[in-house]
Amino acid sequence: MYRSGSSRSMLDELRGWGLEPPVILADAAYGEITDFRLGLAERELDYLVQAKHGTSAYAEDVQPEVTAYAGRGRPPVAHYREKRSSLKALALAAGAEALTTVAWREGSHGQLCSRFLALRVRPANVRLRRAAEDELPSAWLLCEWPEGEAEPSKYWLSNLPADTSLERLVSLAKLRWRVEHDYRELKDGLGLDHFEGRSYRGWHHHVTLVSLAHGFVTLERLNPKAHAPA
Repeated sequence: MYRSGSSRSMLDELRGWGLEPPVILADAAYGEITDFRLGLAERELDYLVQAKHGTSAYAEDVQPEVTAYAGRGRPPVAHYREKRSSLKALALAAGAEALTTVAWREGSHGQLCSRFLALRVRPANVRLRRAAEDELPSAWLLCEWPEGEAEPSKYWLSNLPADTSLERLVSLAKLRWRVEHDYRELKDGLGLDHFEGRSYRGWHHHVTLVSLAHGFVTLERLNPKAHAPA
């Protein structure tokens, strides 16, 4: 919980600088934390985060129901009475016939592509049901289902608008490769993990210089007029 709270604090600080973050991407270590997703939604920030196959959810068309009032006591309130499903079960129910092959970038051995499925669902764990004032919010469930596999290999949840294209969802999900690549470059190429001091001031100085170096390298890589792109 500390980790998700500190991440939201960094996003709040970013906004305090007058900067608006783009779509937030995260692996399942963050995506599985309900409070993290709720915090992003409360801040009206778009996200696409990886989730585990067992995460509970309903199909989008499932609605809360109200039982008949017996005439005495407190009137009944709406509840979801249908048994909760899982992301895996919802994907399997949609079936392989709902899959679409999508390519997202060129790799070292050609174009990278796989089969994907996008469904509108309602994540429905206890924390979300308690936080919902009426019906549970809808979200995108994106699944990667490789050829020859009996079930999806990866799952993502996103609060992006309902008219978001499958290609857009896939490109964002696969953009985490760029994040991992940049982190590896920071560590191995620019020396982020070479610090051996013991003071916060020294660590802060080291991280700042490495971050500036990475920013410079990135700008050079994107600069079409650069003589030798980094």
